[in-house]
Amino acid sequence: MSETGNRLRKLLESPNFDPQTYVKQLSQQSDGDRDLQEHRQKIQNLADETAQNLKKNVYKNYRQFIETAKEISYLESEMYQLSHILTEQKSIMESITQSLLSTDKDETSKEMQAAFPKETEELKQRTLTSLLEKVEGAKNIMDTPGRHLVYNGDLVEFDVDNMSPIQKVHAFLMNDCLLIATWLPNRRGTVKYKYNALYDLESFAVVNVKDNPPMKDMFKILMFPDSRIFQAENSKVKKEWLEILDETKKNKASKDKHKKEEEVPMSPVRAEVSTNPFDIDDDEPVDSENIVDLSLEWIQELPEDLDVCIAQRDFEGAVDLLDKLNEYLKDQPVTPKVKELRAKVDERVRQLTEVLVFELSPDRSLRGGPKATRRAVSQLIRLGQSTKACELFLNNRAAAVQTAIRQLRIEGATLLYIHKLCNIFFTSLLETAKEFEMDFAGNTGCYSAFVVWSRSAITMFVDAFSKQVFDSKESLSTAAECVKVAKEHCQQLTEIGLDLTFTLQSLLVKDIRAVLQSYKDIIIEATKHRNSEEMWRRMNLMTPEALAKLKEEMRSCGISFQQYTGDDCWVNLSYTVVAFTKQMMSFLEEGLKLYFPELHMVLLESLREIILVAVQHVDYSLRCEQDFEKKSFILQNATFLHDTVLPVVERRFEEGVGKPAKQLQDLRKSTRPVRINPDSTTSLV
Repeated sequence: MSETGNRLRKLLESPNFDPQTYVKQLSQQSDGDRDLQEHRQKIQNLADETAQNLKKNVYKNYRQFIETAKEISYLESEMYQLSHILTEQKSIMESITQSLLSTDKDETSKEMQAAFPKETEELKQRTLTSLLEKVEGAKNIMDTPGRHLVYNGDLVEFDVDNMSPIQKVHAFLMNDCLLIATWLPNRRGTVKYKYNALYDLESFAVVNVKDNPPMKDMFKILMFPDSRIFQAENSKVKKEWLEILDETKKNKASKDKHKKEEEVPMSPVRAEVSTNPFDIDDDEPVDSENIVDLSLEWIQELPEDLDVCIAQRDFEGAVDLLDKLNEYLKDQPVTPKVKELRAKVDERVRQLTEVLVFELSPDRSLRGGPKATRRAVSQLIRLGQSTKACELFLNNRAAAVQTAIRQLRIEGATLLYIHKLCNIFFTSLLETAKEFEMDFAGNTGCYSAFVVWSRSAITMFVDAFSKQVFDSKESLSTAAECVKVAKEHCQQLTEIGLDLTFTLQSLLVKDIRAVLQSYKDIIIEATKHRNSEEMWRRMNLMTPEALAKLKEEMRSCGISFQQYTGDDCWVNLSYTVVAFTKQMMSFLEEGLKLYFPELHMVLLESLREIILVAVQHVDYSLRCEQDFEKKSFILQNATFLHDTVLPVVERRFEEGVGKPAKQLQDLRKSTRPVRINPDSTTSLV
């Protein structure tokens, strides 16, 4: 940059630069409009140079930007995994602490009960009775013997979907159930609440809800088929609720376990005491139940273990537990206890299935390709949900492909865009097919669904392809190259046994037929326009270079042109005939690139109509021309069309299609120059 430019740059870059003062001084110092224009040009040059430098810096660091973005993505994933591990460790530490606290509380409770057994039970029952008298519709709750109050307090219920407050409730936690009562707006005497719901402790799970201001101090109760969210008064009350709920559930499970262990040795005694022969049928279910030993520790803890696996997203561990249970109960009789266990497990299976379904939903992140869905798909298949897994997998991949196509920017030449489009689509389709074959190798019934999905995917691709190639009115050569690229990419799918070429052709036939007919009409109109201005004179190309270029063009089309070149730069043919020959041969070559069997007659008839326009013009000119030299020149052009051009068209068409062009052969036979009679008044057809 010149010294003046450097001074101007430093001036504009100075921190104290004032545009108004600068313009005012410049106006005062300039001699006229010319100086201002020159100064404006300097500033513009400086701006252009700055823009170029910025662009160079961007291009220079573009790859670093991409790599940095990838690294950020990887770090984000690792941080998420680290956060998940820390949360898991925290929950384990809390569970250990709670178990130690519950042990101390159990020992204290046992000492109190040993000292005042009767008074403690009676006090708990009296407290529960006095509280339930304030609840409308809760009279029958005390009918269950041994039921007593453990904890109670006010809560606010929130809507699960939009997290808006619904109502104020009062919860009563008893040793075997949880009562939810709503506040009465119009109180009547001592009655303050109204019965809302009663849940058995085994029928629900308690989940802590992470604080997200202003939503805080919340916990969720999961029960089939719904869930409810409650908010405590503060974090201390919330912690008490979670601890006491967990402790009460464990106490009830432990008590039920002890009862079952005590019942096991008593059953055979009852069976031996019975001497009534008619009691045999009644004793058989008892014997069957004794055979199925459900007192094993891992079976007793199975529902809770499944809840933990689902919460920690350990899908493989959850399915392993289910497989272990199914293997254990495979040959066992179906007793009431087994049915009860099955009901609890089925609820966890439903929850696990919902989580896996959500993992495969298009709402989740679509990054990672088909392999990212393998984990959820494999576990759904193990759960016997192969049909659902297939449907969700294909929907996920369809959304991923559609998103990739939408994110593809339309810039530059159409052919460049089509290369990118084909690369993205067919690569995704190939990866999806390979992943599908790997995931559903043992489920051959799902393959038909994949074929149907492939057809719908190729339809989506053709919509984007046609919108860019055919709707934008691209040239015939561009359209032909684009179709050729799509064919080549589609052919790659045959390496995995998937041939969608016929589907691609059938979807493109309509647009290709329209573009062939459109360009046929354009060529015919251009030929008629040149024919109207035809003077039947030899071409003069003026320079040897132009003549050499024309010879090369004709040679590339397969036409022998040497005999029609004269001295210097003259060509013994009409400009109209030469232009028609080049245009028709170009149309033929591009048409062969677009060729499908369904388009055979369309391409053939288009060529026939184009040739017929030139032949009729030559015939008409021969009949109308009176000058002998011009008539000889016209006859020479007719011979060139008949003996040189038409045979090349027939041969090239047969090579590209694999079938002889009978219509073109018949047209050539009917247009022999020797048949042209100058005195005739009938045009050739």
